[in-house]
Amino acid sequence: MLFRVRSGAVVGITAYPIWVEVDFESGRKPKFRTVGLPDAAVRESHQRIKAALRNCGFAIPAKNITINLAPANLKKEGAAFDLPMAVGILGAAGLVHAQDPVSCLFTGELSLDGSVRPVRGALPMASMAREQGISSLIVPEANASEAAIVEGVRAFPVRNLLEVVALLNGERPWVAHTIDRARLMAPSSFQEADFRDIRGQYQAKRAMEVAVSGGHNVLLVGPPGSGKTMLARRLPTILPPMSFDEAIETTKIHSVAGLISDRGGLISRRPFRSPHHTVSAAGLVGGGAVPRPGEVSLAHNGVLFLDELPEFPRQVLDLLRQPLEDGEVSIARAARSLTFPARFMMAAAMNPCPCGYRGDRQHECSCTPPMVQRYLCRVSGPLFDRIDLHVQVAAVPYRELAGEGESEDSRAVRERILVARRIQQERLGGYGITCNAQMAPRLLRRFCRLDSGGERLLEDAVTRLGLSARAYDRILRVSRTLADLEGDGTIQPRHVAEAIQYRTLDRNIG
Repeated sequence: MLFRVRSGAVVGITAYPIWVEVDFESGRKPKFRTVGLPDAAVRESHQRIKAALRNCGFAIPAKNITINLAPANLKKEGAAFDLPMAVGILGAAGLVHAQDPVSCLFTGELSLDGSVRPVRGALPMASMAREQGISSLIVPEANASEAAIVEGVRAFPVRNLLEVVALLNGERPWVAHTIDRARLMAPSSFQEADFRDIRGQYQAKRAMEVAVSGGHNVLLVGPPGSGKTMLARRLPTILPPMSFDEAIETTKIHSVAGLISDRGGLISRRPFRSPHHTVSAAGLVGGGAVPRPGEVSLAHNGVLFLDELPEFPRQVLDLLRQPLEDGEVSIARAARSLTFPARFMMAAAMNPCPCGYRGDRQHECSCTPPMVQRYLCRVSGPLFDRIDLHVQVAAVPYRELAGEGESEDSRAVRERILVARRIQQERLGGYGITCNAQMAPRLLRRFCRLDSGGERLLEDAVTRLGLSARAYDRILRVSRTLADLEGDGTIQPRHVAEAIQYRTLDRNIG
């Protein structure tokens, strides 16, 4: 008897429909065969399925079992096919009869006792189900919130194989899991960190406000203890809220990486990723035998913070060029090529020299000029070019540390940023981008025109600092953001001057 069940395979962050076809036939020595380009985890599934069926009290005829995963040209990976294969076997044995399983999509890993374990990629599968006109998903209980995010699809959580059979045979009511999308997207009023915690550093805080307003990359340079990491870790408190579409896209990436909690199901706050400097190339940009998203993709729509930037291997840092420029990462393998989204704001921190005290008034620097140059050259010039703002962070004087005055809080800074972002969305929304940092050269020529005073300032800076064409473009983008923060429709010479000030590190790179 032939029995068919729907499932899905996740490739990258996209799910594809899969038919699980089960057929029984007589034979002297019963065999279990899985065809359709399965990987090792899928081929091993028959051991888990047999034990789960036996421990749940189901008697399967001693026949040859052939399972086909169609289409056969798409590689099937992972243990998510356990549940649909088990349902297919039960259906072929005549143990599932009251409900048509073809109207549902199944996914889940089976334990030996029949429990259904969570899987990766439940959200992409739910999106695919809606596109395929499948309205019902039977998923592990831990994946129910994630799958229920997609409108037009009902997610039915199950804890074990017995519940699945009871559901399909009408012995258990069909109660879909529900979530409150508005509550999930509601901003949190509690912030563990706040900009008011930072004493002094007015220029650095101004630079962080400019960076977030335009979505610009920022590099903090200063001695140890000056507050670079403290500044960077407060970036999430001034980031604009995510839209629902951004939240869905971000959640898909975290879903295939297996980083979704079973409580919320939706990532509604912009991610902040801070990998250690020992991270591998695959860990940073993604990869592996089965390509998975790296830190740059996990930071999509959020912030990637790289502390102690020169301590990262140079060959690893240079892999950031493509995502910083294109907003995506392409991972090529012999059998396939995958693309993961990676549009993030990069924040980085570093010391000005190996000992850390170059230019510090309180400590004497012990580094020679060649040592400083070699230290700076650990980060390539093209990567420095892709960072819009280079910010000098000096040590905080005692009178500012001990002062009792209140610093401006994150809420006030964020309000100004939201006003600037709204201006940019009105200007750039028709071009499919949301902030100034994403403007292509043709848009720069249209929206970043300078008057004669601004042109003279920029020409002098390019000549004196030897700036590249990319640095020139980034100065224009930052100037446009500075004008937006003031609500000025035209870029003034003062905006250009401040933007040039954020490129002073260029003169130290050979």
